[in-house]
Amino acid sequence: MKLFDTHCHFDFDVFQGDFAHQFELAREQGVERILIPSVGPSNWARIQELAKQNNHLYYALGFHPYFLQGDFEQHLPYLESLLSLQSKPCVAIGECGLDFAIEVPIELQERALELQFELARKYDLPVILHSRKAHNRLIQMVKAAKLPKGGVLHAFSGSYQQAVEWIRLGFLIGVGGTITYPRANKTRDAIQRLSIEHLVLETDAPDMPILGYQGEPNHPSKLIHILNELSLLHSQQKQSIASQLWENSNSVFSICE
Repeated sequence: MKLFDTHCHFDFDVFQGDFAHQFELAREQGVERILIPSVGPSNWARIQELAKQNNHLYYALGFHPYFLQGDFEQHLPYLESLLSLQSKPCVAIGECGLDFAIEVPIELQERALELQFELARKYDLPVILHSRKAHNRLIQMVKAAKLPKGGVLHAFSGSYQQAVEWIRLGFLIGVGGTITYPRANKTRDAIQRLSIEHLVLETDAPDMPILGYQGEPNHPSKLIHILNELSLLHSQQKQSIASQLWENSNSVFSICE
């Protein structure tokens, strides 16, 4: 059984003590591939270096709205130069999106997102989207962008109807630790009703803790707990679900199996 953690901030400090050991812990639980989304220029070089060290790692390059700076456009030429190299481990634009729960000006967030959508079109790449309290506006912008490869809506915690909107736009739904919490009724119901072919798994480690592990850093080795819960919600065998999720994950990022 092979698993793909499609969203793990494996470059963050909590994992840097013994990176090889951290990755081996994940592999022991079936995690064969990990995608590291960037947050901005501060970690583009770091995640590229990690991918050079380990051919099971992939990454995305972009500007996370939470870390967005007013001078972000001065970094665009460098970002484009990295994308133009067409390095095989670079499989998406992101993590990008809108977050209306933070103090970063909405106009700045939207400008950054529009420019990243331009890059997605130019380099024919999917996007990894962050959305918080911004569903309607983000849907509107994605519809206007006419993205060539769709992508993944990261950390889904919405309703079934919202998920269907994203699927119609060519996106897969990122399923994380939220579904391990019995009180997350809306999200659990949505994921239960969606076909497995529209889903991918993610930990968002070291964030988005799994039920029973609150208060400690999340880890890609915990991805198995999300699979277990998904198996229960769908009343399907884990192996069958894992095979479909593996196919989905590699397909959306155009990775050869």
